Amino acid sequence: MKQFLRKWQAIVLLVLGSLALAACQTMVPKTAPPSTPTQKPDRPDTGPDSPITGVLPTDETRHRIALLLPLSGKDATVGQSIANATTLALMDTKASNIRITSYDTAKGAQVAAQRAIADGNRLILGPLLGDDVVAIAAAANAARVPIISYSNDVGIAGNNVFVMGYVPAQSIDRVVRHARSQGITRFAALVPAGTYGQRASSAMLASVKAAGGTVVSMQSYGAGNAAITAALKKMQGDSAYEAILIADSGAAAIRIVPLVRANGGTDARILGTELWNTERTLTSAAAMRGAWFASVSDGLYRQYAAKYRAQFGTDPFRLSTLGYDSVLLTTRIARDWKPGTPFPVEKLRDAGGFIGLDGAFRFNRAGVAERLLEVQQVGAGVLTIASPAPKSFAD
Repeated sequence: MKQFLRKWQAIVLLVLGSLALAACQTMVPKTAPPSTPTQKPDRPDTGPDSPITGVLPTDETRHRIALLLPLSGKDATVGQSIANATTLALMDTKASNIRITSYDTAKGAQVAAQRAIADGNRLILGPLLGDDVVAIAAAANAARVPIISYSNDVGIAGNNVFVMGYVPAQSIDRVVRHARSQGITRFAALVPAGTYGQRASSAMLASVKAAGGTVVSMQSYGAGNAAITAALKKMQGDSAYEAILIADSGAAAIRIVPLVRANGGTDARILGTELWNTERTLTSAAAMRGAWFASVSDGLYRQYAAKYRAQFGTDPFRLSTLGYDSVLLTTRIARDWKPGTPFPVEKLRDAGGFIGLDGAFRFNRAGVAERLLEVQQVGAGVLTIASPAPKSFAD
């Protein structure tokens, strides 16, 4: 296993070798509207010379891959950033046997999927939103077209739907295990009302129990500081906690931590989720210093971001690496996949896993990507690695 991961780490580094630019040493913002790619993705050919009217032309030497993303509307900047990342991956890998065609889910996910299937695509990368995956899953499964979604909703996995997004439960489990290794036994959690908060609550309870700790208090909260303060005051009646998970965005955590300090959590270690990795102002907030959160590694991200910026003239969304890594995964499988035949879905269940910009990952039996995460600590103007990612899934 370790030899396998080292081999694929070397391949990824080779692919990214051209990224060693002077600019790559500078941390770049992780959220900025991306520009239109210089290399435009394929669009369905509707010209008079098409062998089949209204669909892509016959292509017997390349694999047809559909990319379903919001390319217009309110989520267009995120969708375009992921699309740009897939273009960059094709350029870096020089994958001449793959043809990726983009379809806009903002105009209707079902319509986009139906068109993609009719065009002869054998694999769908995306969609971004879980609801869009639900909308297209039945049609894709009936056509034997697997879906590698960028969503993090584990509830949509199964029946040839694979979830590649960053799963909150995994980051919570990782940071809890790290906290236990540092002697922390009594945990609390502050979670927002809604689906994300409910899943975070379940993950926290399961992780702390498995790690041999105790959840002494867990409170949910609605919008506004008053609701958060009320939840924290309820915690004061419970046993003292040594660490508190704030299962919300980094921006929300920056606002919440001073309230924690003022309402009973003076010395508690602050814990966070993978959502914090997209917050640019985290390290400039003095209240956040010493906080831990688990996330995919940023080790290769800076090099990727510099290459992306040079190619597209702006910075990528942090989430866009999912698009890049999905192409790396596809190109690896495509070496033993005959064009025109169904996608070999069993290859996605390789226990050895895959390597990408975000490190090693593999799909479990349910179809959810398991990732080797590191624990980062917030410092003054910098994030440091409190606990490196395991070297293999066996560790």
